[in-house]
Amino acid sequence: MVIKRPDSPTTSSAMRALRTQQPRWTAATTDDGLPVEYATLEVPRDHADPDGARLTLAISRHRATDPDRRRGILLAVNGGPGGDWGLGRGLAAKFAGTPLHEVYDLIGFDPRGTGASTPLHAEVTLPKAPFDSRPPDSAFDALAEDMRRRELACERAGGELRRHISTPNTARDMDLIRSVLGEDQLNFIGYAYGAYVGAVYGSLFPGHLDRSVLDSCVHPGWTWREQFLWQGDAVRRNVDAWARWAGERHSHFGLGTDATAVLATVEDVVTRLERQTDGHRVRTLLDGAVGNRATDRAQWAELGHLVREVRAAALAGDPAKTRELLSEQGTWRPGDSEGDLRCGVLEAITLEHDWPTDLETYFTDMREFRRRYPYGYGVLRAQPWVGAFRTFTAPERPVTLTRRGYPAGLVVQADGDPMDHYAGGVAMAERLGHHLVTVEDSGDHEVFVLAGNAEVDAHVHRYLVHGTLPPARTGVPGTAARPDLPADAPAAPATPATALPV
Repeated sequence: MVIKRPDSPTTSSAMRALRTQQPRWTAATTDDGLPVEYATLEVPRDHADPDGARLTLAISRHRATDPDRRRGILLAVNGGPGGDWGLGRGLAAKFAGTPLHEVYDLIGFDPRGTGASTPLHAEVTLPKAPFDSRPPDSAFDALAEDMRRRELACERAGGELRRHISTPNTARDMDLIRSVLGEDQLNFIGYAYGAYVGAVYGSLFPGHLDRSVLDSCVHPGWTWREQFLWQGDAVRRNVDAWARWAGERHSHFGLGTDATAVLATVEDVVTRLERQTDGHRVRTLLDGAVGNRATDRAQWAELGHLVREVRAAALAGDPAKTRELLSEQGTWRPGDSEGDLRCGVLEAITLEHDWPTDLETYFTDMREFRRRYPYGYGVLRAQPWVGAFRTFTAPERPVTLTRRGYPAGLVVQADGDPMDHYAGGVAMAERLGHHLVTVEDSGDHEVFVLAGNAEVDAHVHRYLVHGTLPPARTGVPGTAARPDLPADAPAAPATPATALPV
């Protein structure tokens, strides 16, 4: 499908009317007492048919506090896709009181399908397959059937709207916001999936993008399925780093003297837990704890003690104690299983790419992930997704990301990001010619302002306020430091035996 540029001379009268609509702003205060304005805009459901059905977008604005220095609007998009209970309109408020607020009108919005904008719903379906970090082959068909039912539930509640919930359309909505606000250009901050939205916007509307920050990027060359799969590797890298650290502190944790030995101890605990009556459940909780806590360097000692204590309880044959120790570890997002309807944007966005339809492709990957990436629920990244049963074909192919016609920007990526693999940030910076700030030895996901990293914040503020980029490749430390536990002293070399006189 060829979609005309909305700002081209051939734009229809309907689109011109949409681009010149006058929003009615309502003054309010945020929960933190900040002054804010809210409004709603109309956008085409299908940007190729501006005379057709309309959607509403809910937007927010925090006006620049220093009008004499104002340099335009700064629009922010949170992660997801689908917000993932993100901030939407509230994201802009996170920058209030920073140097950005002095010079920019801070603009937030709920992307189409989410929040207070026209919602895309999906019916809630409860999975029938047990939640299991290492499901046996006998459970594979049930897992696939759960996803087939999930896709049909998305189709029933989402209807025709699903076809029009896409990254390019969100980028087009952003350009309509820019036009309605009377700005020639916008400046941009995007987190995770929002970073991808920003890259797509720059590819579609390069003349209207000025400064941009992409924080925690998806990989520009991966499909959504590949993005999911690589999360398994990202989590495992953090687990391996923790295991090396714990192995250097065997005297503290007693788990082994190197990474291999530490992970062998974890697997021994897994085997013992599986012998309990509720074995698959507590083992799943342990796998989750190892993967999730290893991403946070500040929790490394806590994780070492947890594995030691669970091991002791398992050795003592005390299943009540193992359940108690693992009781705080979550398994699934409650919003996916409560009520009758939920947000269906995640499924719609991920169907922008083609997915395999042969279930054996997924089952083969699940066997591999069950072996290599059991921690942090890695197998979930490999199992069938709704894309295997898709009920619609995306109206257009994904946008090829390029940077032609707008300035070099900034990518921020933690080297241990468990959701968006570090390789994605590197590739995005290389693809677009952006400068890269690497947050080193960090499992942070979404860093600028949200993670409290002062060095990252300073780099981003200098760029967005003054236009000063850091060196093309810059490293800064993460804020969650490894626990201050001394490593064991290296073993003394063996003393050679003294030769006896002849």
